[in-house]
Amino acid sequence: MSITPDTKDWTWVLDRECHDCGFEAAAVPLERVSGLLLENAARWHSLLRGPGEHALRPAPEKWSPLEYAAHVRDTCRVYHHRLRLMLEQDDPLYPNWDQDATAIEERYAEQDPVDVADELLACAQELAAAFARVEGPQWHRPGRRSDGASFTVETFARYFLHDPVHHWWDVQTGAPATGAESAETGQEELAAEAARS
Repeated sequence: MSITPDTKDWTWVLDRECHDCGFEAAAVPLERVSGLLLENAARWHSLLRGPGEHALRPAPEKWSPLEYAAHVRDTCRVYHHRLRLMLEQDDPLYPNWDQDATAIEERYAEQDPVDVADELLACAQELAAAFARVEGPQWHRPGRRSDGASFTVETFARYFLHDPVHHWWDVQTGAPATGAESAETGQEELAAEAARS
């Protein structure tokens, strides 16, 4: 069974806590964006480099941990490009990106977990470094999606961060009983750390 494309508008996460993963984007201090991204990336890296059937889907209609990780890697790449556009151009319109088509075209399910782990970590480190360099008025620079959604670098950063956090939650809710408890605790700790910071 193929994955049903995600056509939902997730911009509501900027206004309220995600009822699934518990992440509250609006509560994340901007100075913590880079650190939280790196903490999340480290979890993916550890997962994919550890034992397990990472390409196994928990259900036919749900991505495997490997597919989610490949998506998170590519999301980091896309958002790094969009961030550069926002910092270099006035109110740019982002190029379209079909995440579901990319998953199929790039054969996420057939990629090597170790390669994906290392690439995800490297992409997250590059994006985290780019966010860490943003300062002052740059946080207010705007950018737009083709569906009409508008962001500032500030809301863009918080909106983006929900994606890897939420997908870590997706993976843990589909994880087998062994090891799931500690992984879920890690997710709770990340959401709690964001709220405390």
